[in-house]
Amino acid sequence: MIRRLVTAAALALSVVCARADEPVKMNVGMVSAIDMLAIPVALERGFFEKHGLDVTIARPYPTGVDALNALQAGETDIVQVGVPMIGAVLRGMDLVALGNFSGSTTKAGSDATMALVAREGSGIVAGDLKTLKGKKIATSFGTINHLYILGLLQKAGLTPADVALVNTPPPDMTVALLAKGVDAFAGWDPWPIIAQKDVPGAFQVIRGGDVISYIGFAVALRSWVDAHLGLAEKFLAATSEADQWMRKNPKQAAGIGTRWIPGLKRDVAEAAMQFNVQQLDRRLSRNNYRALWTAEDTLAKLGTIKSTFDVNKHVDPRPILAVMKAHPELFSDLPPIPDDLAIKPGFVFQP
Repeated sequence: MIRRLVTAAALALSVVCARADEPVKMNVGMVSAIDMLAIPVALERGFFEKHGLDVTIARPYPTGVDALNALQAGETDIVQVGVPMIGAVLRGMDLVALGNFSGSTTKAGSDATMALVAREGSGIVAGDLKTLKGKKIATSFGTINHLYILGLLQKAGLTPADVALVNTPPPDMTVALLAKGVDAFAGWDPWPIIAQKDVPGAFQVIRGGDVISYIGFAVALRSWVDAHLGLAEKFLAATSEADQWMRKNPKQAAGIGTRWIPGLKRDVAEAAMQFNVQQLDRRLSRNNYRALWTAEDTLAKLGTIKSTFDVNKHVDPRPILAVMKAHPELFSDLPPIPDDLAIKPGFVFQP
């Protein structure tokens, strides 16, 4: 009898252990941009599985707004978005940013994955932003594209009133340029590179320039994070490993991108990846709080948003700080975060 009880107890324990070892299912979302590739890379390279996750990736969304709509609808647990997070929070979504997917923890400006492309005959001169005056420029309102063109106009000494901004989804920007519906567009990769290949005479006016601090966060609903803090850490650990792999293997990462971003060709992906790897830093620092606050402040002053929120309440650094402590090797090839920018106990961001 005792032997049977021991055997039954051992069997029950083995079943519990087996279940504990089973990957936890998660649904995640991404936008159809080259800087989103950590998610499919983590899936294809087995990093999610390594960290105990069974991840399903939703279809690539055209913009962060679409990705957040899916999150709110319960289609996903975590999505990667940037500026649209601001509008969503102001509309009542209780979101928290958990870590970066693109940006910089060590310097203020970071926009290497952005570019402004113009059509032939537009009257715009490469490298001369003042020639944007009076032109029709496509951007995506409420996204990082919007902030980028605003930064470029400021650099040129122009205001939004000096140009005509046209709200355009990134995948439609090349078509708008080809049809001469706009003179130029500001967008994230791969679309600026695609336009220069597909639109005869199209040319790059400027690439990057550090005119803005890039905003790109892994975002979830606060209620989900509070209930699944460990899963958030696993997600960030897996995607941090994917980031490092991409920094070391940009051409291979480009190949993975062609399988996940509709219409993305290998040569375009490889060209875009050289800029993407410059901003792959999943860590958080004071710079990222500042980037979110600056984006809010800029949009509020323009009247694009009617109010702002305390960024401290919508950034939760606990999961990424845990990953940084447990897996320092995943960030060993990145510049160390300066002490005055590091997030320490009791940290509160002040503009």
